[in-house]
Amino acid sequence: MKFLYNSIFLRHDTGTHPENAGRLLSLGNIPEMPVENGEKYLRLVHTEEYIEKVRQACRSGRPLDSDTVTSAGTFDAAIHAVGAAVSAGQSGDFALVRPPGHHAHADRGSGFCIFNNMAIAAKILSDAGKKVLILDIDSHLGDGTEQFFYASDRVLYISLHQEPSFPGGGSIEEIGTGPGTGYTVNIPLSPGAGDDIYAGAVRLALGIADSFRPDAVGVSAGFDGHEGDPLLNLRLSCNSYYDAGCSLRNRFPLLFATLEGGYHPEYFPKSLNSFMAGINGQSLPYPEDKTDSTYLLLEEHQVRMDQLKQILSPYWRI
Repeated sequence: MKFLYNSIFLRHDTGTHPENAGRLLSLGNIPEMPVENGEKYLRLVHTEEYIEKVRQACRSGRPLDSDTVTSAGTFDAAIHAVGAAVSAGQSGDFALVRPPGHHAHADRGSGFCIFNNMAIAAKILSDAGKKVLILDIDSHLGDGTEQFFYASDRVLYISLHQEPSFPGGGSIEEIGTGPGTGYTVNIPLSPGAGDDIYAGAVRLALGIADSFRPDAVGVSAGFDGHEGDPLLNLRLSCNSYYDAGCSLRNRFPLLFATLEGGYHPEYFPKSLNSFMAGINGQSLPYPEDKTDSTYLLLEEHQVRMDQLKQILSPYWRI
């Protein structure tokens, strides 16, 4: 797996906002590749009214909400982020993009996200007849992505996220609706959860994935669960992201990823590169001491996971 990156993503000028161009610049000299203008794909998941709203907001640099800012270069960056995600879904690569996407809904932006890069890439694969798993390892719930596929039995959405945290929701009882019942899986992690809890959550997610037998797996790859990240309260080390990458390696016919969160200028690049090293069968580049959860957190998490398995037992072999 290689990075699909272009400096056009730096045109989304957010100043000192947590989701800023420095995130990508912290990775050093990433080789640039041509990326597709993905504007023609937007209507697969977004309304015409919302697309035009974003276009007009970017022209004047108006924010979409209190968290989601725009600039004159945002629209171009966002539509090329969509194009890169679509390309990654065909080539099995990592779309190293901004703005991120998993909080974006059909008719509104949210949580730093403009257009839903992963939802669009997954919709294209699903429309082509593929069974698609979206594994969202960003430590915020990807509420936009979840809602797009909440009633679908062609796309299985699994999220590992801190609860409680922005944007709310993401409980174990939220499992989809209609034909999509059982095809949404939320694996909430309590503040303070460490590598041990995370490893079990990844095993559970991949066990469900093996039961689903997807043709393609898209990873909404956020790295804000690291214990140094300023926006959340999980205690993951780089080892967790490396181990997740190792677990995914060579497991599915098609594996791709697109960047979501991760906001610490030192630990974000280390976590991302650790994940990529695991995917690509390389040694762990940034080993850290593994983090342990308290006994009470372990006990609480196990009870919640037992409840989740019971809820999902009619749908998946776990």
